[in-house]
Amino acid sequence: MLKAYKYRLYPNREQQEFFAKCFGCARFIYNKMLSDRIDHYKETGKSLKNTPAQYKADFPWLKEVDSLALANAQVNLNKAYNNFFRDKTVGFPKFKSRKFNYFSYTTNNQKGTVHIENGYIKLPKLKSPVRVKQHRQFTGTIKSCTISKTPAGRYFVSVLVETEIKQLQPISSKVGIDVGLKEFAVLSDGSRFANPKHLRKSEKRLAKLQKDLSRKRKGSNNRNKARLKVAKLHEKISNQRSEFLHKLSTKIIRENQAIVIEDLKVKNMLKNHKLSKAISEVSWSMFRTMLEYKAEWYGRDIIIAPSNYASSQLCSSCGNKSSQTKDLSCRVYICPECGLEIDRDYNASLNLLKLAL
Repeated sequence: MLKAYKYRLYPNREQQEFFAKCFGCARFIYNKMLSDRIDHYKETGKSLKNTPAQYKADFPWLKEVDSLALANAQVNLNKAYNNFFRDKTVGFPKFKSRKFNYFSYTTNNQKGTVHIENGYIKLPKLKSPVRVKQHRQFTGTIKSCTISKTPAGRYFVSVLVETEIKQLQPISSKVGIDVGLKEFAVLSDGSRFANPKHLRKSEKRLAKLQKDLSRKRKGSNNRNKARLKVAKLHEKISNQRSEFLHKLSTKIIRENQAIVIEDLKVKNMLKNHKLSKAISEVSWSMFRTMLEYKAEWYGRDIIIAPSNYASSQLCSSCGNKSSQTKDLSCRVYICPECGLEIDRDYNASLNLLKLAL
């Protein structure tokens, strides 16, 4: 099984210049190949089979960087085309902008060209290894690695490793999860997890930094310093959100054999402009993705409730359906048939649990 491990890099000035060249060349070859394919299709009506090697004669500076970075840019372009032809809603491949402050390139391990030893990682085409903070060890064969630079100016390497993941012992417990905005998740076993609202807690500070950034002259060093402050705060919020979701998803996977979650259409829910900001902040889609791949790793079962399953409108005791909870301000479900009074979110989680039972 393939698993990625992400570590912080501390490159020196020479290594940073090499990374900048790789980022730029990978972006250039992607855009150039995409542009030539579009032009060739307009002229002939046929697709063009081009490769990075065809451009090295006209652009000799492409030889200065890792050739595998260019090859992987071609792989990404082909993947973008395949995704478009598979599903038109994905959209046609887009050009990469150099104004986008997140940069990355991918290289492959060929007979030990990528390896970590004594706090340093060896990368192809680089004379000296790069200092890395390897905060956790791994066992297995390195297949590839992706070097990235965040808008905050930090460097990371994501090492893709082919390894064996030991599955957890099977257990009998099952749980239904109802996610929400007031409380992030309510479980059928009675557990409740508050919505941390990391963005809301940092909004005043973020607004102050963005206001300072808007007042700086474009192209000045002070503007770049202000941009870095905004980027670092955004990165902090993102890290806080990821940490919360990782800890919660791992806890649920370890403690339950079967997990039932709703099939939420988040893209449609974001059309509600009053709640779109809160829905984006809470990251339900990321939480579901984490549960799904961790369940696959550790031998757990994920059950997705049908989109038409009205978990919040059904009585968990008698099964009667009532539309009272369509009003989001209604926090207590009162069954008109059996008289059950129960918290609406807990009631929904119990109904989801029935799908596992």
